[in-house]
Amino acid sequence: MNLITDTVDRSAETDQTLIPALSERWSPRGFDAAAVIDERVLTTVLEAARWAPSASNSQPSRFIVARRGSDDFATIESGLMGFNQAWASAASVLIVNIAELETDGKENRWARYDLGQAVAHLSVQAQHEGLHSHQMGGIDATVLSSAFGLAENHAIVSVIALGVLADIATLDPALLERESAPRTRKPLSELLISNA
Repeated sequence: MNLITDTVDRSAETDQTLIPALSERWSPRGFDAAAVIDERVLTTVLEAARWAPSASNSQPSRFIVARRGSDDFATIESGLMGFNQAWASAASVLIVNIAELETDGKENRWARYDLGQAVAHLSVQAQHEGLHSHQMGGIDATVLSSAFGLAENHAIVSVIALGVLADIATLDPALLERESAPRTRKPLSELLISNA
């Protein structure tokens, strides 16, 4: 197996040229547990989420942002499931991604879709800023909703770990193996139902 090193390029081998923030984006689990994200950079990343498109400009995306060492970070960490708890504590920031399911008292059918766009914008901006993000679905949304006192109208969809890559020499073998797995995607032809 070809293990990554701090000098190996993890850029995707795309069929077409993409902007660097897309081709270089990947989802590491090995974060530097001492790194602190500059507040200006963190605000910039969140601003990218704010400017994502949303149906009728309803902006149903809501976030709980917690810096490592805070009580909120520990609360979010306790709501992670399985292997996520083993590595996410080293991230600089954990972000709970929430969809507000109603707008002006009416169901917003696109709330989760719009949240997904906001999170995508956030992750691309983070990559551009020299940060890495890892999105997690392995969470206990019920535990987190209760811990933060969220209304029924607020649906937790995922959590993002945000931070700086760790020196691979500090990673345990199980984590290193996952970090070194080849990056693959289905061919575009499998994704296109029709392309007339």
